[in-house]
Amino acid sequence: MKKKLYSILCAAGLVSSAACQSAPGMETVPYVDLPRFMGDWYVIACIPTFIETKAHNAVESYALSPDGTIATTFTFRDGSFDGPAKRYTPRGFVVNRKTNAEWGMQFIWPIKGEFLIVYLRDDYGVTIIGRSKRDYVWLMARTPAIPEEEYRALVKFIGDRGYDVGRLYRVPQKWDAR
Repeated sequence: MKKKLYSILCAAGLVSSAACQSAPGMETVPYVDLPRFMGDWYVIACIPTFIETKAHNAVESYALSPDGTIATTFTFRDGSFDGPAKRYTPRGFVVNRKTNAEWGMQFIWPIKGEFLIVYLRDDYGVTIIGRSKRDYVWLMARTPAIPEEEYRALVKFIGDRGYDVGRLYRVPQKWDAR
């Protein structure tokens, strides 16, 4: 338990210190229909935080709470498909109610890390979450894989936003047919 708390505190510290530094802003999508955005998102690729550098089968799940916050569950296997299961439960807070595309993600009170929805496919099947500092980014989809051509185009989109795409980690996803 101490190790998990330490990991959460370190992640919160990294996110908060990065959020406090100035960087050019990042444009978000014009509007997010929150109920439609809720649900499971498979992490296809990311510039990872230290807790997800060896993530396999990473999934971020969102549920809109009655108070307007977003209950978030991030799960993955650490190091391999058979590695230890990891689970984190930060809470999202919509910062910009006009667009619903700017959130604060809170791992530990009172720190909220920047969470910007910078790309959202019209069918809500693929999204990219970014940060103004360009330190972390997450490319996620409703399915565990996307076509290679679409992946390359989205990596270009990420690079065009000022990210070092050489740091992208393609998250291994392997799911049994159900």
